[in-house]
Amino acid sequence: MGERRVIMIKFIFAFLLILYVSVTCTYAADTLSANQTIRYNETIVSPQETFELGFFSPPNSTNHYVGIWYKKRAYGTVVWVANRNTPLTHTSGELTLTLQGVLSLRDATTGNVVWSSTNSRTSVSNPIGQVLDTGNFVIYEKGDDINQENFLWQSFDFLTDTILPGMKLGRNLVTGVERRFTSWKSIDDPATGNYSYWIDTRGYPQAILANGSYIMFRGGPWNGFRYSGLPFPRSIYNITFVINGGEIYLQYNLVNTSVVVRMVLQPSGRIECLLWINSKQEWALYSATSLDICDGYALCGPFGRCDINNSPVCECLKGFEPTSPDQWRVSDWSQGCRSTVALDCEPDERFNKYNNLKLPNTEGSTYYPIMTLVECEKTCKSICSCTAYTHTNISGNGTGCLIWLGDLLDIRTFAEDGDTLYIRMPASSSIGNKKHSNIGIRVRVMVPVAFAVLVILISACVFYRFNRKKQHQQGTPKTEFEHYDPEHTSDDEDLELPLFGFATLLKATNNFSVNNKLGEGGYGPVYKGVLEDGKKIAVKRLAKTSTQGLHEFKNEVISISKLQHRNLVKLLGYCIETTEKMLIYEYMSNKSLDFFIFDRTQSELIDWPTRFYIINGIARGLMYLHQDSRLRIIHRDLKVSNILLDMDMNPKISDFGMARSFGGNQMEANTNRVVGTYGYMAPEYARDGIFSIKSDVYSFGVVSLEIICGEKNRGFVHKEHYNNLMGHAWGLHKECRSLELVAKCLGESISVPQVLRSIHVGLLCVQRRPEDRPMMASVILMLGSEGTLPSPKEPGFYVGEGLQDVVHSYGKSSNNELTISMLDAR
Repeated sequence: MGERRVIMIKFIFAFLLILYVSVTCTYAADTLSANQTIRYNETIVSPQETFELGFFSPPNSTNHYVGIWYKKRAYGTVVWVANRNTPLTHTSGELTLTLQGVLSLRDATTGNVVWSSTNSRTSVSNPIGQVLDTGNFVIYEKGDDINQENFLWQSFDFLTDTILPGMKLGRNLVTGVERRFTSWKSIDDPATGNYSYWIDTRGYPQAILANGSYIMFRGGPWNGFRYSGLPFPRSIYNITFVINGGEIYLQYNLVNTSVVVRMVLQPSGRIECLLWINSKQEWALYSATSLDICDGYALCGPFGRCDINNSPVCECLKGFEPTSPDQWRVSDWSQGCRSTVALDCEPDERFNKYNNLKLPNTEGSTYYPIMTLVECEKTCKSICSCTAYTHTNISGNGTGCLIWLGDLLDIRTFAEDGDTLYIRMPASSSIGNKKHSNIGIRVRVMVPVAFAVLVILISACVFYRFNRKKQHQQGTPKTEFEHYDPEHTSDDEDLELPLFGFATLLKATNNFSVNNKLGEGGYGPVYKGVLEDGKKIAVKRLAKTSTQGLHEFKNEVISISKLQHRNLVKLLGYCIETTEKMLIYEYMSNKSLDFFIFDRTQSELIDWPTRFYIINGIARGLMYLHQDSRLRIIHRDLKVSNILLDMDMNPKISDFGMARSFGGNQMEANTNRVVGTYGYMAPEYARDGIFSIKSDVYSFGVVSLEIICGEKNRGFVHKEHYNNLMGHAWGLHKECRSLELVAKCLGESISVPQVLRSIHVGLLCVQRRPEDRPMMASVILMLGSEGTLPSPKEPGFYVGEGLQDVVHSYGKSSNNELTISMLDAR
């Protein structure tokens, strides 16, 4: 009886084994026949078991998708998603290849089709779907030669966030299919994210990285070896760029096919080339886009170029000058440059040769596939609107011609390995060698004209001063500001700001409705308003109990009215009526920075590239205040809540009520009235009332560390010590553990070298001694470069409890328990 039972058990086991192998073989095949269906936990696998197609769920997600992932190595790494924007919320999905050659995903509970492929043919008799070892899922007619790529449909035409070897990035000019890859929304959500990378074919093809419709970075045109502005290393793969009558595309193929490589556009917008390390069973970063300030699209405007090693980074090309000198001086380079002498299409106009450039934006450019460089110059010279030319292909003997018509935009300088550009310039004769007779005529005409203009101007000035003096003698009333000299400025300096009426602001804010309230501090509430012309504004209404009194109010109006910079909030006007004092600013749709980084939910909305962009923007704004503005401005209350964000997350420094201005070469001052905020004040300022540009640098360092960490310096608590955030950061830095400081929500979006460098620079800014801290111009260079940095010394106030002792011995907290004001006895 026992033997029979053993035999029966063996028989059942053998039967089950055969059944298992049968089922596995059925659903582990590499093809899908017409009307065959794949359900949850069923897959098809490529011939060499390299890739697998089936249903999957991302980490930390309850949604289900159809996708393709690595099978044999790097198992589970998804490279393509079908229904990325229409997920299934249950496991009742069915993937079927129809008789018409269409791949259809159906919700079995409702019968609805949630996603389907297309078909390029009207008549199909026997379609087959197959997963290839390239990672491509293709649908073709039985009997077709699959090597001819004569597919009814293929997944390689519809990229998600990954480019595999053999994929084409570009446009099929016959079918109209555009192959661009787009990021996932997050690491847990494969839906179409904000970032996309594509080949722009409007003009000579060029690579574009965009955030929505906003161009973040332009990789530039292909020059025969690489993109002009994006030099990827190529030791493990070869790149092919094809332009013909049917297609424009970029493709990379492996030198060694045994290597596993994928290129991914991360949810942060960073493009990474990842290499599979089999011995470690993990992906390693082989290369990545690491963008600096000069990679910002069109930063320096038309005919301007960016050099990361200069300060400021933007300069006009030779023979060009700023279109708006006033804006250029305040680091607003958006209007770019113009030719110092107008081009008039004369035969002897010449071309300046520039080396090591990123070639300008090629949208609207014209190219000639077969043309020598000499012929290219002649062609450009024959077209009056042609402003520059170069080779389209620098490989081999160099062939092809690319010419630009109109403005040259988005140029930067590289230290080496850049491209050559020939820019049109006026002939030397048009600058200084015109015929003497013409010069003589112009001089004889211009001298009396200039003299007449001078006489008119002098007369106008005399009349103006006489009329102004007469008005004063007659008792013309002055506003409060005509009596006020905020920080040793001239009494006669006029305010170029509109004065808003109280009734206007009342209407704009809907009677200062609670629904319009944006926030409130110790100074009073801030309201959103809409003027009659539709312009949105923010109205800062000072409360009667405000810690910001008339002195600070006037100081802010007069100080900020003179400041114009892309990283400073713009003051639009002011209002003084009876007891009301109000400031009117440009509206910032994303509120203040603290709204994001100190909130667990909101902090996930700003990834590392955005935070790094914000840090750089704050640094540029401070550099302008300290160095490039008409008067050296010390902010004295720089903190996260005083950094406002516009709709594009551009940071703007606000709240200049505490600011002080210096003249000439003055760098430091002493005050009996200490104002500022706990956790951001430099030790020499809190202790002795000494403030300087270096006290602002200290505050910037604290802000930077808070942005990186997502924690407040003041109130920071650690279970192992009493240090505040700065002390904690310094301790981790000394132990080479700085990455532990990074906010967990940043996840894979971080660039490790960028983060470590930002922490290092932040620690240099918060050093105890002011003379050890860098200037803001140096901070910007250090953030954007890769050179060795000095070691930071001990930060000020780095022991948590010590900070409280020092501050409370010198100051008294205000209503909002943030800003302090210390008054010494006189």
